[in-house]
Formats: sequence, C-alpha cells, structure tokens
Amino acid sequence: MDERYQALEELGGYVASHLKRDLLHREIRYGELMITVRREAVAAVLKTLRNDANCLFQMLIDITAVDYPEREERFEVVYNLLSLKRNQRIRVKLATDEEKPVPSVAEVFPAAGWYERECWDMYGVFFSGHPDLRRMLTDYGFDGHPLRKDFPLTGYVEVRYDDEQRRVVYEPVKLRQDFRSFDFLSPWEGMTPLPGDEKATKEKPS
Repeated sequence: MDERYQALEELGGYVASHLKRDLLHREIRYGELMITVRREAVAAVLKTLRNDANCLFQMLIDITAVDYPEREERFEVVYNLLSLKRNQRIRVKLATDEEKPVPSVAEVFPAAGWYERECWDMYGVFFSGHPDLRRMLTDYGFDGHPLRKDFPLTGYVEVRYDDEQRRVVYEPVKLRQDFRSFDFLSPWEGMTPLPGDEKATKEKPS
C-alpha cells in the first residue's frame, strides 16, 4: 500500500466518523476518495468538508450529473472538491430523479450557482433554494434537457431566421428524406474520368 492510498484511507475513515448517518458509501477509485451522501444533507456535508481542519476542501471544482435511466433515481449528481492545503481531492455523490429537488450549495460555495444552473439546463436536476435557477447554455424557450439519455439527437425543434417575419423562429424538426438518399458508389467509380487522368496519358511511339 503506497503513501497516497494510505492517506486517502485515513481521510475516508476520518470523514466517515464525522459525517456518520449522512454518509451512505465510501470507496477509493481512480486514485480519489469518493463518498455517497444523503441528498438532503449535501449542504451540511460540503460545509463540513470545507471547514474541518483535517479536510479543508475549500475549492469547488465543478458540479455535474450522470444519467442512468434504468435506475429508480436516475440522476447521480457529482461534486468535485479540492484541498490546496492538503493536496487532496474528494468526489461527493448523491442520487435524485426528475421530481426530487437537491438543496442548493450556493451559500456554501458561491461558484456553485453557475454549476447548478448548467446542471439544471443540461439534465433537468432541480436545485431548491437556488437564487436564480435559469437556463444557461440553451435558449430560454428550449424544450427538454440535452444531456439526458432519452433526449433525441435531432432535438425537438429547429431554429431558422425568417426573412418575412424578420426574426428567429422555432419549428418542429423535419427529417427530409432527400438527406438520406445515397447512391453508395465508390468515389473512384462515380467519377469518370478522374481528375488528373489526363496527365497520365502517354503519347504513342511513332
């Protein structure tokens, strides 16, 4: 067991002893400590990890989610934290679905406000208590959440500029058949003669 792994084991044991019932699972994977916590306790957990003298995870790197449609609670919300003081990282995870809100941690880490907006926009995870939960990467009238596994690759609407109305309009996606018509010919068979063939023509000897 190397020193790095030993340090993560000690940190995991320390975190488990302080979080108690809020901690559901912990493991070391890919050289990082990962913990799964109760959804309702995430703000208190992150505050403990930030303030405790043996943790000092004072930098929130990002917040994202993973979609597992086959699970009862399909979304796994992930918080990545960094301790510059101790040169360690920790990954905090929790489970939720389309209906159950996740408490916002914007008061614990101000940068979380942007990350939670992105997570709401892309996955539809609702963060209760967020000061301004709006779409961030898509338009305000966008339908659906693009990073969900059940979101169609073509989307639901397409955008174009209408010359008559002099504005951008939204229309249902139409898959035209002519885009799917292929002749399946090799480019070497379809072009006769091929460009450059004239250079290969040799004069017959007299």
